[in-house]
Parts: sequence; C-alpha cells; structure tokens
Amino acid sequence: MSSTTKRTTVKQLMVFSGRAHPALAQEVVAGLGIELVPTQAYEFANSETYVRYEESVRGSDAFVIQSHTAPINEWLMEHLIMVDALKRASANRITVVMPFYGYARQDKKHRGREPISARLVADMFKTAGADRLITVDLHADQIQGFFDGPVDHLFALPILASYVKEKYGEQNLAVVSPDAGRIRVAERWSSRLDAPLAFIHKTRRTDRPNETVANRVVGDVRDRICVLVDDMIDTGGTIVHAAEALARDGAAGVVIAATHPILSGPAVDRLKNCPVAEIVVTDTLPIPAEKRFDKLTCLSIAPLLSRAIKEVFEDGSVTKMFDGQA
Repeated sequence: MSSTTKRTTVKQLMVFSGRAHPALAQEVVAGLGIELVPTQAYEFANSETYVRYEESVRGSDAFVIQSHTAPINEWLMEHLIMVDALKRASANRITVVMPFYGYARQDKKHRGREPISARLVADMFKTAGADRLITVDLHADQIQGFFDGPVDHLFALPILASYVKEKYGEQNLAVVSPDAGRIRVAERWSSRLDAPLAFIHKTRRTDRPNETVANRVVGDVRDRICVLVDDMIDTGGTIVHAAEALARDGAAGVVIAATHPILSGPAVDRLKNCPVAEIVVTDTLPIPAEKRFDKLTCLSIAPLLSRAIKEVFEDGSVTKMFDGQA
C-alpha cells in the first residue's frame, strides 16, 4: 500500500508601499509585526514609472498601500503599475489599500459631457488585477458599487470622535455638518458625542470650482462648542465659511474634525486665520512640514489599516471592527 504526502500551502502576508506616503506604510506594517517588501521604483527620463519587487511574491496575499495625494495622477499610475506587477508575478490575491480614494468627488455627472472618474479609477484597478479594495471615508458611499469585487469601507469616526470627546466632552457641544449632503455623517457624530445636530445651508458657485457661499446656520449653536465635521479639507473654503457662520451665530468655539487633509492652495492660510480653536485630521494623506501649524492636530490612521489588513488576511470580519461605533 503506497502512501502519499499531502502538500499544504501556508498563506503568506506581504505588504507593499508606493512612494506617496511611506511613513504611513511603515506604521501599518509595524502594527502587523512585519516588514515592507523591498521595492524598486523610479522614473525613466521621459517620466514613465518603473516598478520591480525584490522578492518573490508567488502565491502571496498581497496588500499594496498608496495614498492618492498630489501629484495625484503620478501616484495613481504608480499604484496601478504595482498591482499589475503583482498580478504578473503570480500573487494569489491582491488587495489595494488606498486610505484616500483619488477622484472620489467625481462620482456622478452634474452636467452633460462630464466623466464619472471615480468609476474609471475602480475599473482601472480591476483591469490591473486588484481583487479587493480597502479605503477610508469615501466621499460618496455609492463608490463601493463601482468596483467589481469586495470593498472594505473603513471609518475614521471612532478615532476622531474619541479624541474630541476626551478633550471637549465636558463642554456644551453641538455637531455641525458644513452642508446638507454630509448630514448622515454628522448624525453618527451626534450620536457618539450625545450632542445636538446643526448644519450650514450653503450654495455652490457654478462659475468657480471649489468655492461655496455659506448662507445660514440651521440649528441651535449659541454658546456651544461646535464640532464641524467633514470627510476632507481641500482648499478650506467650505469649512472656513462654515466656521465663520457659526461664529456669527454665537458659537462659543469651533473645532474642525476631518479625515483627509488635502490642504490645497490657500487652505493653510485660511485655516490659520479662521475663528477655530483646533483642526483635527488623520494622516490618510501626508502633511509636509510647511503645511503644519499650531492649531492642526494629526491622528494616526495606521492602527485602523493594520487591523483591517489582518482581518482580511485571516478571512475575518472588517464590519465587526465598527459594530456599535460608526
């Protein structure tokens, strides 16, 4: 009677990082107790991106981290090339980790002859070879349906709200949405902080992109510390106009809490000079030294990403990470 030896395969977790935000990737792998896979990445003379992994990735459970920061097209393309390299090197499963989803604000057509760029990004990652996406605080929940595969949508709310509650929880608070479109997020904050809800009624200028006009505050904010919550701060116009409207309506103080610190153009100067006690963000995007200032507090998103990667690798539940929290 002959005996046969059954061959077993042990899953191997491998984490890779693009060059957009290496500090975050290092924090993520430190939380997992592993090292980043050594990777060559550079540009040719004509600015084409080259990527090569210095270890075998065959059969691995691969997670590729890249934050889509400025210059966004450069880092998005690098991310796609990294996924393609993994697919061609026979990685078993490829998970794209994008703390900030590039082009997320272009999630629908507002006028004729416009693209839906958020869908295009999802399609490109699928074509490149991605099996799964992990991202944080999408601008619109519907983007989860753009990718043909599992999407783990993580929330920074527990991290941000815990900080705000610890520092300001003893005061008379109100949670404020900067516009009607973010009210669902503000409602979660309101529940977590046990504070009343208000929002800013605003109109968006059609002649100037990224510019809005804050009209009036809807809700009672007088003599309250207002926690103004949003998913991102880009040029700072929307959030600063909202803070000024709250100050005019008698708020005792304003604290801004946002997940993604894009901080384009005049954002830093606007935030420095607006009537706000503190701006609390996470490090889903890198914040260079010249964009840091005294009122800015940056919290680490790395523990959240590390835990999500661990759950996916072990075929656990990402959803349970937020049960009763978000």
